Amino acid sequence: MGRWTLHLSVGIGLLAVLLACCYAEVNYCFASRAGTCSECLQSGKDCAYCPEETFNGPRCDLYSNILAHGCRAAAIITAQSSMIIEKKQQINMKLQQSQVSPQRMSMTLLPGEEKLVDVEVFAPTKGPLDLYILMDFSNSMADDLDNLKRMGKELAVLVEKLSDDYTIGFGKFVDKVIEPQTDMRPSKLREPWPNSDPPFSFQNVIKLTKDLNFFTSELQKEMISGNLDAPEGGFDAILQAAVCKDKIGWRTQSTHLLVFSTESAFHYEADGVNVLSGILSRNDEKCHLDGAGKYTEDINQDYPSIPTLVRLLGKHNIIPIFAVTNHSYTYYKKLQKYFPIAEVGLLQEDSSNILQVLETAFENIRSKMSIRAEDKPKAFEAQFLSTSGNVAQYGDFDFKPGAIGKFKMLLKAQRKFDENPVCQMDPNEKEGTMRVKPTTFNTAVNVKASVLCPTCDCEKTVVTKAARCHGNGDLVCGKCHCYEGWLSTFCNCSATTSALVTSQCIGPGTTEPCSGRGDCLECGTCVCYNPDQFEGDYCQYDKTQCQRYGGFLCNDRGSCVMGHCACTQGWEGNACECPKSNQTCLDSKGGVCNGRGKCVCGRCECLNSGIEMTATCEPNFQAQLGVCESSRSCVQCQAWKTGEKKEKEECDKCPFKITLVDELKESDQVLDSCSFRDEDDDCTYYYTVDNPKDPAVNDLEVQVLEKKDCPPASLLWLLPLLLFLLLLLALLLLCCWKYCACCKTCCQSCLALLPCCRRGRMVGFKEDEYLLRQSLLTSDHLDTPMVRTGPPKGTDVVRWKVTDNVHRGPNHPQALIKPNPKETIQYPISLRLNRLFSENLSRPESRDSEQLRKEVADNLNEVYKQIPGAQKVQKTAFRMQRNAGKRQDYTIMDTVLSAPRGSYPDIVKLTEKNIQSGNFHNLKVVPGYYTVATDRVAAGAIEFQEGVESVDVHVPLFVKDEDDDKKQLQVEAVDVPLGIAGIAKRFVNITIIKEHASSVFSFLQPAYTYSRQDGLANIPVSREIIEDGRTQVTYSTRDLTAKDKKDYVGVEGDLTYGPGETQKIVPVRLLERGEKDGLLEDKQVKQFVMDLSNPRQGAKLGRYPRTTVTITDQPEPSIMMFKKGTQNFTTSDPTYTIPVVRTRNQDSPATVKWRTKKAQRFELSGPLKFGPGESERNIVIDPKSHPGPIHPETFQLELFDPSSNASIGERKTTIINVTDGAPRSPEIAAIQQMGYPKPKPSGYLAAPPNLKAKATGPRNIRLNWDPVPGNPMGYKVKYWIYGDPEKDAQVIDVKTPQAELTNLYPYCDYETRVCAYNAMGDGYDTDVVSCQTLEDVPGEPGRLAFNVISPTVTQVSWAEPAETNGNITAYEVIYTPINDELKPVGAPKKVKIDNPKKRMLLIENLQSGQIYQYKVRAKNSVAWGPFRDATINLASQPDRPLSIPIIPDIPIVDAEAGDEYDSFLMYSSEVLKSPGGSKTPSVSGDEFMMNGKWEQNFLFPGGSGTRNLSASSSPMSTLSSNYRGAGGFTTDTTTTTYLSGPGSPRRLDMIGGGTEVIMRKRSENRGYTEENIRDSIVMGDASNKFPDQGGYTGMQSSSQSQFGYSLSQGSRARTPSSDVNEALYNLDRVLQDARLTPGVPDTPSRLVFSALGPTALKVSWQEPHCEKDILGYCVLYQLLNGGEVKRINVTNPAENSVIIQDLLPNHSYLFKVKAQSQEGWGPEREGVITIESAVDPKSPLSPMPGSPFTLSTPSAPGPLVFTALSPDSLQLSWEKPRKPNGDILGYVVTCEQLHGGGDMRSFQVNGDSAETSLTVPNLTENIPYKFKVQARTTQGFGPEREGIITIESQDGSALSQYTNQSTVRREVFHMPTEVRTNVSHTVLNDPFFSEGTMMTTQHTETSGVLTRQITKEVVQRSVVGGATITKKMYYDS
Repeated sequence: MGRWTLHLSVGIGLLAVLLACCYAEVNYCFASRAGTCSECLQSGKDCAYCPEETFNGPRCDLYSNILAHGCRAAAIITAQSSMIIEKKQQINMKLQQSQVSPQRMSMTLLPGEEKLVDVEVFAPTKGPLDLYILMDFSNSMADDLDNLKRMGKELAVLVEKLSDDYTIGFGKFVDKVIEPQTDMRPSKLREPWPNSDPPFSFQNVIKLTKDLNFFTSELQKEMISGNLDAPEGGFDAILQAAVCKDKIGWRTQSTHLLVFSTESAFHYEADGVNVLSGILSRNDEKCHLDGAGKYTEDINQDYPSIPTLVRLLGKHNIIPIFAVTNHSYTYYKKLQKYFPIAEVGLLQEDSSNILQVLETAFENIRSKMSIRAEDKPKAFEAQFLSTSGNVAQYGDFDFKPGAIGKFKMLLKAQRKFDENPVCQMDPNEKEGTMRVKPTTFNTAVNVKASVLCPTCDCEKTVVTKAARCHGNGDLVCGKCHCYEGWLSTFCNCSATTSALVTSQCIGPGTTEPCSGRGDCLECGTCVCYNPDQFEGDYCQYDKTQCQRYGGFLCNDRGSCVMGHCACTQGWEGNACECPKSNQTCLDSKGGVCNGRGKCVCGRCECLNSGIEMTATCEPNFQAQLGVCESSRSCVQCQAWKTGEKKEKEECDKCPFKITLVDELKESDQVLDSCSFRDEDDDCTYYYTVDNPKDPAVNDLEVQVLEKKDCPPASLLWLLPLLLFLLLLLALLLLCCWKYCACCKTCCQSCLALLPCCRRGRMVGFKEDEYLLRQSLLTSDHLDTPMVRTGPPKGTDVVRWKVTDNVHRGPNHPQALIKPNPKETIQYPISLRLNRLFSENLSRPESRDSEQLRKEVADNLNEVYKQIPGAQKVQKTAFRMQRNAGKRQDYTIMDTVLSAPRGSYPDIVKLTEKNIQSGNFHNLKVVPGYYTVATDRVAAGAIEFQEGVESVDVHVPLFVKDEDDDKKQLQVEAVDVPLGIAGIAKRFVNITIIKEHASSVFSFLQPAYTYSRQDGLANIPVSREIIEDGRTQVTYSTRDLTAKDKKDYVGVEGDLTYGPGETQKIVPVRLLERGEKDGLLEDKQVKQFVMDLSNPRQGAKLGRYPRTTVTITDQPEPSIMMFKKGTQNFTTSDPTYTIPVVRTRNQDSPATVKWRTKKAQRFELSGPLKFGPGESERNIVIDPKSHPGPIHPETFQLELFDPSSNASIGERKTTIINVTDGAPRSPEIAAIQQMGYPKPKPSGYLAAPPNLKAKATGPRNIRLNWDPVPGNPMGYKVKYWIYGDPEKDAQVIDVKTPQAELTNLYPYCDYETRVCAYNAMGDGYDTDVVSCQTLEDVPGEPGRLAFNVISPTVTQVSWAEPAETNGNITAYEVIYTPINDELKPVGAPKKVKIDNPKKRMLLIENLQSGQIYQYKVRAKNSVAWGPFRDATINLASQPDRPLSIPIIPDIPIVDAEAGDEYDSFLMYSSEVLKSPGGSKTPSVSGDEFMMNGKWEQNFLFPGGSGTRNLSASSSPMSTLSSNYRGAGGFTTDTTTTTYLSGPGSPRRLDMIGGGTEVIMRKRSENRGYTEENIRDSIVMGDASNKFPDQGGYTGMQSSSQSQFGYSLSQGSRARTPSSDVNEALYNLDRVLQDARLTPGVPDTPSRLVFSALGPTALKVSWQEPHCEKDILGYCVLYQLLNGGEVKRINVTNPAENSVIIQDLLPNHSYLFKVKAQSQEGWGPEREGVITIESAVDPKSPLSPMPGSPFTLSTPSAPGPLVFTALSPDSLQLSWEKPRKPNGDILGYVVTCEQLHGGGDMRSFQVNGDSAETSLTVPNLTENIPYKFKVQARTTQGFGPEREGIITIESQDGSALSQYTNQSTVRREVFHMPTEVRTNVSHTVLNDPFFSEGTMMTTQHTETSGVLTRQITKEVVQRSVVGGATITKKMYYDS
């Protein structure tokens, strides 16, 4: 009994403690499970420990909890932190220097504790300033130096303006005086350029000085210098200027600015030939200036790295200002991002604006104030808050110079670091002195902070063998520590005597040990089977059985603990359903429920009132059109007995009484102030409305001003007289106007005599200027009104033009760039057709629109073919033009013509000429209107018809991404070619301001269609987040053909998006058609539009700011299909009953026909009719009514020909299987109707019902099911991995209706079946049930690989773990310096990479010659996995050649950076690169990348010769050669070795300098001149180098397209250039022949589907190859079994994905994607996909909320392997798809010639074996073929796997003395730039080949990973008939 009492008390105590936890988010004290008192206090802030011996509660807990459980306050042990301000001097504003207060403080913080410190800062108005100018002195900067010399006085004015206490200095730099950076010839070392100084690296010319005259005079003595390569050694100069503090002259209390002026890129660490060859060591970061100020170690040390500069400039408080020209501006903008504070200014080419750049940069630096905590220990986190308490972002602080600024610093000690308690960290990581300061300050607050890790004194006093512990343990701090063999709280239970007494595990009210939910261990201790579900001393509590709210356990605001909900902080209630806060009850004035109710469970309960109330008990006047409007009539009737309620009985119904007063209250003191005019006496009355002061009063308080405001009546008699005079004046004006109109045609000279007609007609713009915000633009045009004054008789045509960017001066960098007149650009053209506009023309897919579009294209192409280089018009659309006078009902045609830029004047003249005639070839147009535009200018004309006074000009706005932040356009009325009007207001200016948006709002689609029967149109509005936060946008509807309140209910309002929100829905109610509409025969398409406008908080409008909604009257058709895909019957069944189901629109009758197919005894058909409301009907077949015996067979039933209001679903057919068997009993038949399989004859057991599977661990699944009637002997459980065949399943035998599957794979999908068995044998199987095991800790990553860049820089990469056991979420890299005994000799560095796709890290600044141990581990949602480690000394590794690029998008860390840089990852896509020998700076951006991958990187003379080949996805081999750079040295070799068979000696000869390599840029035109050939490299062999080689074959192989070509044998004395030219000619000829129409895109590659939900899908593809620019894409999709084809046009070629929202769950869809260029549409890429999801039984087309979904079609088959069998046949084999997503029914293989010609052949292959093969005959040799393989399941076809192969067989001639065979060479490579060099390669003088093995080594760069790939090719050759070679190829990796 005593034991029960103890358990009960402990249980109640734990329950109380855990319930108390509802007041805190996490009780970290209790959760720490602290074993000792010290561990308890170190768990976190507010943790306390009770050392009393008699205390029975949890000893370690929050102080308040321990006190509540009976521990004496005096006995409780706690710990307190401290904070001391050691120095705090008030800021002296008279002292003109930066100051902070306090200056020094110290503090200790407990783990998890936060402290808030108030800090004041002072920035002087003109504080001390040190300005150091560092200038590039290379020869190209000569004019810049001259300008700087002339600016002495202007510079003096500027520095005096910036500061009263300044110094100024000057330094110069060029580059290292070493090859290849500098020309080392003696003459060039003396004078690299005429009148120049010798080359140097860096020199401090003028130390920081206050003497401006001295600075100016010294500057005049300087002369320019020079070097060879374009990138300069500026980083050396910046580092020396930073670290040489005394020699430069930096002052301690001043602001340090370093102006870096150059026009070139820069060298940085490890990017030069010197370093990679091992010549230079890394920079030591020390000062090396001699007495003359020159840098002395430039030829001995490498350039510094970017992280090094960031760290050193921050350490010395130097702010860089990069003043650079347009050539290198983008490089330094990227570099700017790595500095905490830096500025980049754009210089003119001669630096004439350097002073303006300097002044602007200084102001920007002052305005971007930010706070930093330098030297912060890792155990601390620092945040900086504004005075209002909000966390400030970078640049938020705007401290005004000359005023004291304030901010708050929040310093927090972490509780854990890397999942370990913070007190276990190294001492130097949890204590230190940090400097807190603004980024522009030198002075800082020095904060000495440390983590307090307290210990308990009671632990020093140990009572051994304490009586409290029954002598079996020691008493420490009130707690027993038992000796071995003793258990329980007081060590009174022996582990041997009472170990297995299960009665101690039976709790009160239970009969089973541990409640049947756990195992009973020693001393009555229960260990629950599933601790995640069961808990308590006896496992008596179920964590899933607490109260729920809204279906969520504990409202998802707490956790279920000991049978009750323990709520998180701020929530209460039995189910945590009530917030403690009253924030949701606050009214508009900040009160609670407006004082007219009480806040109960987060909601206002309002007092009963006759007035409609809001949710916060405020009067709801919104529903009454406002408080004034709703109270108006009652005020009138009570105060004046007037108005619509002046009758007494109506007035008495008013819900309030008024009070007449002499003076009203101010408007800000009342709810609303109102005024209205009384219609009875035309007087205005005033009153106020307010809420009653007494909450018990329900009526409003209305005060009415007793005196009305009436107009005076004395002047009323003047009104008739004034009306008569006005009428007389109007008559006179009318006569005058009529006279002017008539006399103007008779005598023009008389007009001047008439005052009213002196100027005649005038035209001009209505406005002077428009100011637009780009984020608010909903169109790329602006309708600008032009008006006409004077008599409106006659017609006037006005010509106009618009010019873009008129705000740019003539010397603007963009204005100086002259466009190429031969460049092909797009000309948008608009004409007005002589045809009225109709609704059908607004729909591009309509027949009228297509016919007119073709007519327009034919006629315009006929006219514009006169323009040289003009192409066919495209993108033709039709619209109406508002405010177009009498022509606004006519059709406006918009189209796009592509032509050379220089053709603009000719196009305008030709257009105007045809417009004047009224005919565009045979197309009728309206004269007087046209528009022709380019990307920067436009011209056009508008027409004023007779009687028209205003017409809009449709002005293009030329909105581009590269526009300035504020740009200006000017529209000019040029002249009036037709008419007599003069021009009044000639110009109008349009200013567009571009804001940098934080969010982009857009509709998902430009159009939606909804049925009236839907009742609601839900329009989604998406938000693209650029900078997260709150933002708003306004939406509104507008009528087109649909009318508000008649077809729909218009809406208007604001959408508010919170942080992280990306989409909201706007519901629009659709109305039923009226009787009148139903009688109309002309059923016009009903449409309305919804617009987005007025985005706020820095947002802008995106791609679709407007969407058109079409309302259809036709209901959605019913869908009819078979209920099951397969039906099973026996030969003994009397009938076959096949159910057919109907979904959607079941209210109307529907009909479908059915028929049998492939039946042996009958061919049946008939109709199946569904009545209203019927959802299921049966097809019944009586097999006995047909002749012949009934045999087992399989046949199909098919549905066809549905009625007009129906369609057929995805199960169009069903398979009927008839097998031998006895008739079914009624019981078995009932079971079958429930969905179970049919029984076997003679008493076989039915399938066990209700099979459920649940994962209980990473390697365990628990199954349970209901018992089967019929006394089964047991059950057999089959389970197998999803995707494997069921025949490979494992089987276990159990006797109870449950089973535990063990030793499974973690995070793996399994499928299971169960059957019962008896003496008759196995019964029927259940349906397959799937279950996925839980995640487990991942395995170790794959082998580490190192790419050694230099002895101090390496790139480490690794593979994904072989056993991920879940989804990898992060990687951690640790690298530690070690000695030869593998022991650490330095602190380890940790880098966490949160992107699991980036399995690569670039580490800089390693110690040279030091051995490092590298360890990498992976993490998933469970935990970190084990480490994979490797040890390497970089100094002992061979250096890589310079041509190896830094792989894009790889994290970079600085091994020697401070602690705050350990987690600072930079990405090398931002690192700038300048290859040696290049004459122009380059960046690792678009110039060297194709499709996001590094293709090649070549070096030329002066560097090293190397080539890198791109990987080919096709199964073809490549013969590669050994290349040497002419004049360089070999840095890497790629060799081809032939391993000979017996008796066949081979010899290799090296031949150099014999091949000319010509690289040319890509061109749009396909001529054969040198500048027009594609960017390919073709290797032609020089004469006499290959005496025995005649044939030449090349092939380009890539993942997108492949071409073959052949060069015939020519003269032996040919020159290299003739070889190359002929090769290029043949290559281009083959490429030309490869497509029927040049310029048409290929098929988009890699169609990828991603399920976003049960009804949403993302479709992505890769850009296809195309000779011309891709203009856009088209996505078509429809149900696989037919239905409406939906089309999505993607007009932006940069977008290669679409999101589709309106799919049906569990339906297969066919998708097609094709691309468009100027030449037309390319071929389609097809794919079939199904999204499987649980659906709502009440509405089968609606998915269940929260139900899982998955893509169900199979993945692509494995790689295709080709084996040549003969010259005209091959064998094709492939592996089974990795994810079959069902049973593979077979495959479809298609074969076609790659370049066209011949018919496409198709093969059906059945089976689902692991590897499948097919023999393809009747092929043609030397012709490339494309093969495609698709897998097929019941859900449809999966994506294709493609492969390209050529069976090569060549007939040679007498080439050598050995044989008639010829050598085959394939060498075609893409090159990035135009350059010319010589390359030599290895060849075989003996071209004879015997049987043997060829090893080919390829350098391959794919997806940013550098690898070395070895391909093994076995070549078997035999001579057939003297000349034919048969080639068999086998591949293994």
